[in-house]
Amino acid sequence: MARTTDGDGTPVPQRLLAAATRLFAERGYDRTSVQEIVEAAGVTKGALYHYFGSKEDLLHEVYARVLRLQQDRLDAFADSDAPIEQRLRAAAADVVVTTIDNLDDAAIFFRSMHQLSPEKLKQVRAERRRYHERFRALVEEGQRTGVFSAATPADLVVDYHFGSVHHLSTWYRPGGSLTGQQVADHLADLLLRALRP
Repeated sequence: MARTTDGDGTPVPQRLLAAATRLFAERGYDRTSVQEIVEAAGVTKGALYHYFGSKEDLLHEVYARVLRLQQDRLDAFADSDAPIEQRLRAAAADVVVTTIDNLDDAAIFFRSMHQLSPEKLKQVRAERRRYHERFRALVEEGQRTGVFSAATPADLVVDYHFGSVHHLSTWYRPGGSLTGQQVADHLADLLLRALRP
């Protein structure tokens, strides 16, 4: 049976994901072999196949783990008792920060998403749709209660914000003139200004 941790206690699945993320970001998904991943993680192919059925499963998990984190955080913001303006702003900033914190994952996914099987692609799209629908519900709540302008359809507002988020991996560089939190604050403020009645 595969060991679950290495000498410093890091679980093997996390080591495999870290190695795959780094290699996919550096070389591209299709130019990275399973052998290179297991060597970088310091495990055997048997260990990889024990936790992940294939290299494609690793690609799927690179994105899915970030989306799970973002969904959990969005649910917490949406379910809080804070005013709708605060809840939407927190959610809008958080998706930027968590994307920047996982920039390699985002870049890999948008570069390599087309290499997922139709079944896995359908699953990812359903997970993303659930996230976007929960985010849109916050916009709609504010529009329905008159806190936000209803002049722009909620779908378009959401697409506008996520268009910015999805392009972060093409231009944002850690150590640049703006921190991740500053970018998040600016984009969240832009969104709220666009919704001002």
